[in-house]
Amino acid sequence: MTDSATSVPEYDALVVGAGFGGLYALYRLRAHGFSCHAFETGDDVGGTWYWNRYPGARCDVESLDYCYSFSPELHAEWDWSERFATQPEILRYAGHVADRFDLRPMISFGTRVASAVWEEEGRTWLLTTGDGRRARARFLVTAVGCLSASRVPDLPGLGSFGGEVHHTGRWPHEGVDLAGRRVAVIGTGSSGIQAVPELASEASRLTVFQRTPNYSLPARNRPLSGRESWRAKTELEELRTYARTGFSGFYIASTGRSALDVGDEERRAAFERKWAIGGTEIMSVFNDILTDGKANEHLAEFVREKIRDAVDDPETARKLVPLDYPIGTKRICVDSGYFSAYNRENVDLVDLRTEPLVEITEDGIRTEAGTYPADVLVLATGYDAMTGPLTRIDIRGTGGRALKEQWASGPRSYLGLAVAGFPNLMTVTGPGSPSVLVNMVRAVEQHVDWIVDCLRRLREDGVDRIEAWPEAQDSWVAHVNEVADTTLYPRANSWYVGANVEGKARVFMPYAGGLNHYRERCEEVARSGYRGFALGTGVSA
Repeated sequence: MTDSATSVPEYDALVVGAGFGGLYALYRLRAHGFSCHAFETGDDVGGTWYWNRYPGARCDVESLDYCYSFSPELHAEWDWSERFATQPEILRYAGHVADRFDLRPMISFGTRVASAVWEEEGRTWLLTTGDGRRARARFLVTAVGCLSASRVPDLPGLGSFGGEVHHTGRWPHEGVDLAGRRVAVIGTGSSGIQAVPELASEASRLTVFQRTPNYSLPARNRPLSGRESWRAKTELEELRTYARTGFSGFYIASTGRSALDVGDEERRAAFERKWAIGGTEIMSVFNDILTDGKANEHLAEFVREKIRDAVDDPETARKLVPLDYPIGTKRICVDSGYFSAYNRENVDLVDLRTEPLVEITEDGIRTEAGTYPADVLVLATGYDAMTGPLTRIDIRGTGGRALKEQWASGPRSYLGLAVAGFPNLMTVTGPGSPSVLVNMVRAVEQHVDWIVDCLRRLREDGVDRIEAWPEAQDSWVAHVNEVADTTLYPRANSWYVGANVEGKARVFMPYAGGLNHYRERCEEVARSGYRGFALGTGVSA
């Protein structure tokens, strides 16, 4: 439909983003008779996986779990090649989904959303793109991802560097030729840890600048066997059950016991078994690793020993061992040869805690202890996580209040789905939801299902306006904080609390109570007639 007076196309719902959340939102909205359209900054689908093309990029959730569960046919026809899928394979999967369900015609690619303004008179959202196009809809669904707003820190002298500068989150699609070149990497979070082994095999010299050492677990990645793929195709209902009842949205084998209730030998044997298997299951082998400091320290020291064993030079190993925060309270990393990469003769590690960075020069990086030449600078400096993808859009609710202003002291939402003062705005995996602490695809499916079911109910009841009550939002934010305080998460300066962005309010953003409990709460709210929301009927005059 088009507003003939202004030539602005009108829809029931507009979706921002064409990653896993945006694609599923389009699929579900269309299936239930809603006219809808999406805007995507990238030139193709995939969201985060469209942009994250750095060497070594792959998922840290196993492929057989990191996929949609809504379509038996889709589940049966797709074969994953590896235990942990690479970025190109995940991108191919997203493209296959878009093609199979004919979603591309519903997406404007290469289109950045500049603003979205709530119009109270018509009870609609007016969206404006970076090139001046506009669209209007009753509902606005943001599926912008949690890790899509890449962050470049204010590094002194960065603009003077004479070589190439690449952020891992915006890696050139054509790749970067590093053969025979000196490469400097700033950052050792997940993307840095994945990239370093690959960069080390290409560069003539690789210098890694580390501010905070990170725990990382071995992926033990391998090709999937035909039998594993066959079994996965027959286990869709089990997959769905884990999504509904599992804390993380996928099956994890746990002893169900405290790490403090067993002896040293039994505890170490349990850790060794999980270490040999690889992946993140070791974090859940005991039920109190993320809630009890003593239990956590047992695992942390076990992993520290593994780091020391993997690195030949004791001084380098010392720099790589994390000591000042509990394991798992920063995003736990999964790697393929990260620590052993430091045994290569062409790899150096610079500890920025002992020799702080002074400036980027024309031909390298200068610290307080010396200068390190470089031809290519790789910024593995992460993202303005969870809030950045939303606050970089000028979203204005009732009275013209900007979301960025409202969240200046930290994000506040109701269920991570809605924000008081922003009617008819639905946020997929927004702050205050489990999102990054669980399997993101399961979180996306749960959120989109809830949102579309809500819009269906509103349509059936003739309701055209829904907005979170401030009191309900306050109560939910308090609950999110209360749950976080029962864990060890707040003990780390992580991007979970915005610590990686200078000036960002320190607030624990995801919900740590588990996808299963979160799902139950959302379903309870829906059954109650959307308790905590104000519902309005009839367009304002």
